[in-house]
This record gives sequence, C-alpha cells and structure tokens, in this order.
Amino acid sequence: MPQITPSERDHPVQSARFQTTRWTVVLASRRSDEPTGRKAIESLCRDYWYPLYAFVRRTGRSPEDAQDLTQAFFARLLTQGGLASAAPEKGRFRTFLLVALKRFLTSDWRRLQAQKRGSGVFPVSVSILEAEGRYAAEPVERESPETLFDRQWALTLFDRAMFRLQQDYADSGRSRVFEALKSFLAEPAGSTSYAGPAAAAGMTEGAARVAMHRMRQRFRRFFRDELAETVTPDEMDEELRHIRALLSR
Repeated sequence: MPQITPSERDHPVQSARFQTTRWTVVLASRRSDEPTGRKAIESLCRDYWYPLYAFVRRTGRSPEDAQDLTQAFFARLLTQGGLASAAPEKGRFRTFLLVALKRFLTSDWRRLQAQKRGSGVFPVSVSILEAEGRYAAEPVERESPETLFDRQWALTLFDRAMFRLQQDYADSGRSRVFEALKSFLAEPAGSTSYAGPAAAAGMTEGAARVAMHRMRQRFRRFFRDELAETVTPDEMDEELRHIRALLSR
C-alpha cells in the first residue's frame, strides 16, 4: 500500500464529527422510516456536510447561502429518494454525491428558496461559525471547488482511520503509547529521534521505534479498510494515488 501522509491537524479530536460515509450506511439511509435508516441519514449528514459546504462556498456563495443550499440539498437527497440510484457497483460514492450537488445548484435549489431558512427537516445540528472557521483556513487561491471537495473527502477517510487507531489502542490499554507516538505518523520512518516519545510512553527508544512501525502498519490497514468501503476493488489503487496527491499538498 502506498504511504498515506497525515496532515498536521489533530484529527483524532475531529474524527467523531467527520466520519467516513460507507456504502452500508448509504444503503441503510434509504430506509428512512426505520431507526437504522434514520441513524444512517444522520451519519451521512455529519460526514459530508462540511465537504459539500466548502464546495458551495468555493463557487462564490455567501456563508448564509452556502448553509441554506447545503441543508436544502441534503433534505432533498434524503427525503425524496435521491439516494435510490446510488450503488457500489456504479462507482465512487463521492462522485455520485458531487454530481448530484452540481445538478441541484444549477436547477433544483431555486424552487426551494421560497422556504424560510431552517424550515426544512435537517437531522443534525450544524455550526456555520465552525464551518467558516475551517473554510477560512482553506487555500482559496489554489484549489477549485472540485479539488477542495475531494481533499475534504480524503480527510474524512484520514479522520476515520485515526479514530479507529485511537480506539484500537484504547481498547488494548495502550492509550499512553498512542498519545506519545501519534504526532510522528507524518514523519518518514527512521528520520527522527524517539527519545522524547519513548520517555513519555515509558519505554526504551528501541521499543518506541518498533511501536511506531506497528502503529504505521495499523493506520495504513485501517485507512485501506475505510477506503474499501467507499469504492469498488477495481478502483482501489487509482483512488489511493489520488488521495496521496490530495493529502501531500
């Protein structure tokens, strides 16, 4: 598996909010009249709200309009059978979602502008201040709306893999090791001293190097597992190359 380079954000903190949407969740969300379907819809909204919001903002809309449009898009998508045509065998879910949003922005949303802001049913609460705080840090001049969406989607994969890694270490009673070594995931293997994290984790430097090697392996496995649930097997290698390019910018 190609190496995935984490960014410098503290992803474990945000992973619970921006988990990756899986095909199992997409399919379950069609059953909106059932408890599992409603939970799936909430998960979809949490996972993809910010990447879609960032795309809309990058097209030139104001923060208020971007919030309205993103929520109206989800309301339409999730309550009017918009996911009926989404299926794993048809390719990447992120592609399906972005195409649907573009169509919505050029036509359907105008019919929804008569609704009062917030009058639609939106299954999770969102913070425009938080979204704008994140958007202010985006490289506005360099990235197209499509590239920005793809990069934020890739970061949700990263977040979910990091969350699973954190939980794995917690479940095995090794949270201290995780906290001491997590910031070194972005460093090339063998390029740094582990004296400091070794002392923090209560182990020798040699043991810390071995633990770091194993942590990288587990992170890559979790990342690949997450990616495998959003694309078909034939798309895996191409998607990995695309993600490496996105996260290395």
